[in-house]
Amino acid sequence: MTTATTNPVLRVAPAAPAEAAAYFRAGLVFHADVSDVAAALAADGDPGFVVLDSRSTASWDQGHVPGAVHLPTALIPEQAGQLLDRSVPVVTYCWGPGCNGATRAALALAELGFQVKEMLGGFEYWVREGFEYETWEGRERRAADPLTAPVDAEDCGC
Repeated sequence: MTTATTNPVLRVAPAAPAEAAAYFRAGLVFHADVSDVAAALAADGDPGFVVLDSRSTASWDQGHVPGAVHLPTALIPEQAGQLLDRSVPVVTYCWGPGCNGATRAALALAELGFQVKEMLGGFEYWVREGFEYETWEGRERRAADPLTAPVDAEDCGC
């Protein structure tokens, strides 16, 4: 018996390089990570996109990305056209990796003709990576979780 047949990683062979490249490129078309969104928002000038928090008002009040637009998923069909510009890409987020609210919001926006990406990690990873956030009481920031962000470095090098 060969290692490839007994090894659970290689039991199914990796995709051909061209297929893998197409798959991973597609993932980047649909997703942005928290660090990249934060870096783009922190840079001077217009980042070229708007961030949309698709959670409830209570969740928004508990904490949200500074400058984000608040539009709960259920209200997207009736309000997106008034709050968003179809020529500007939208990056959606919800609570975190265990929540598909940002995916549902992205789908609703795409069906209305918006260019959209989903922010991987959502609000949970925004906070865990140590980025500033707003609550109904003002701005806050927590120390970065060393399991999600580098200690004493501004860039993970990804």
